[in-house]
Amino acid sequence: MDAPADAAFDTRIKTLESELRCLVCQNQTLADSNASLAEDLRREVRELALSGKSDNEIRAYLVARYGDFVLYDPPLKRTTWLLWIGPFALLAGGGMLWWTVLRRREHAGRSTQRTTDPDAEARGRALLDDSDEPPHTG
Repeated sequence: MDAPADAAFDTRIKTLESELRCLVCQNQTLADSNASLAEDLRREVRELALSGKSDNEIRAYLVARYGDFVLYDPPLKRTTWLLWIGPFALLAGGGMLWWTVLRRREHAGRSTQRTTDPDAEARGRALLDDSDEPPHTG
């Protein structure tokens, strides 16, 4: 099928392609991706538009076929909440882990106690004081 030589049609297609995710690249839109699957999906979008489908019908068709993930900006609903909440949950979990590790280190530093008795410490100091003298050579 040949696309109409209509600038409005091309703009419509580019807008749709910028709203859809490349299923291979995952962090690029169909408009930005050079993957062969993205080329196939762009061709499919164009053919659906040429057949008279509306933008919403094209989106609905692709979501039915590939799931909400095909939308570059998926709606927040029960099946996509992890896509929206996941990054924030990971960040919060990492922050809590970091805070816990710091607190444990701080607590461990405070709770160190002397393991020697005062007499043993005095004998150790006396030995160190004696070691200031030069060694005896015989």
